[in-house]
Amino acid sequence: MKTKTLAAAAAASLLATSALADLVIPDLSYRTGPYAAGGIPFSDGYQDYFELLNQRDGGIGGEPIRVIECETAYDTERGVECYESTKGEGALVYQPLSTGITYQLIPKTAEDGIPMHTMGYGRTSAANGAVFHNIFNYPANYWDGASVIVNYLLDQNEGSLDGKRIALVYHNSAYGKEPIPTLTQLSQDLGFELIEIPVDHPGQEQSSQWLQIRRERPDYVVMYGWGVMNQVAIQEAANIRYPMDQFIGIWWSGAEHDVTPAGAAADGYLAASFTGLDDFPVLDEIQELVIDAGHGAGDGQSIGNVQYIRGMYAAMLAAEAIRTAQELSGNTDITAAEMRDGMEALEVTNATMEAWGAPGIGPEFSVSCQNHGGPGRGLIVRWNASEGSFEPVSDWIDADRAGVIDPLIVSDSEAYAAEAGIEAGCE
Repeated sequence: MKTKTLAAAAAASLLATSALADLVIPDLSYRTGPYAAGGIPFSDGYQDYFELLNQRDGGIGGEPIRVIECETAYDTERGVECYESTKGEGALVYQPLSTGITYQLIPKTAEDGIPMHTMGYGRTSAANGAVFHNIFNYPANYWDGASVIVNYLLDQNEGSLDGKRIALVYHNSAYGKEPIPTLTQLSQDLGFELIEIPVDHPGQEQSSQWLQIRRERPDYVVMYGWGVMNQVAIQEAANIRYPMDQFIGIWWSGAEHDVTPAGAAADGYLAASFTGLDDFPVLDEIQELVIDAGHGAGDGQSIGNVQYIRGMYAAMLAAEAIRTAQELSGNTDITAAEMRDGMEALEVTNATMEAWGAPGIGPEFSVSCQNHGGPGRGLIVRWNASEGSFEPVSDWIDADRAGVIDPLIVSDSEAYAAEAGIEAGCE
């Protein structure tokens, strides 16, 4: 009896170890609150792609993927609580989809040795991997987005914005304030006037802001908004008959749910994007093997939408980093430290994206210690209300990295290193 008991205990221990021997990906989601309209499809795309890999490939490198979802409601305190409650599960990487949460997690992930991917958001200067060893924000950041938008406007104005007036309508938070240094520098370099117009959380009341825009009539309005703020802003713009082809949002202000409440009045609204727009073949696989099979994270209604594709893209980048880490380490059951190394050695080519079943979903890029931010390229897309979809109106546009953004990144990251007592450097 004693022998059988010991054998059973050993078997139970083996099963417990086996159950933990998977690739753990926390999903700090928000399916509630004023930002849920963007959080839900992103989380669905993020989780559904990992589930596709489980159903189709048995995971990555033979290791199953276990996604742990934790609701943050886009609240910074709850986001930190989610991090603390999941990091001990063997978490490989965090994607909080919140600049506020990101700022709080930067020192924590550094201390715990867990990488964080803030794709197109977060602290822009984290692109300097010599200071922010565990933070990655490829393929583009907020300063890139501001520069891409300005370069698009330069192209629309025969290469000159001298004397133009550009209003920045921004979420009055760390997120919304991110582009201000870049736009301030660009305004000085290019001769346009920058008008800063903050909108307080959550952004449901914007009458005074749009009265100011109606009064001052800037040549262009750039928006760094999120959630219900975007919907209200676009409706307010329509109410004062502000031209939609002079209204450009950052990528988090350019999804279907942002424009559809305004109906036909939103036609022509513009936004930046770091993901391509297409009916990618991988979406058919997700529909068949995940959604139709009853394994979807949501009800399947958002598949193929802008934010769903962004969540899917984030999962694709994480999966590719896992493959890279497995190859570098020789282990399939990688650690968070090995995941970090895989992220820093990540290379995404057109052939890579073709293999994902998502050709052209993003730009080609590679990561290094010096550059955790990718190439900083973006598209400009336009809302076609009659078709109910966004369509590209530009090719990939380069941000002004050498002239503007890189010096700002160096300055801000070095200041952070001095304040935090970090010894910067690459091995």
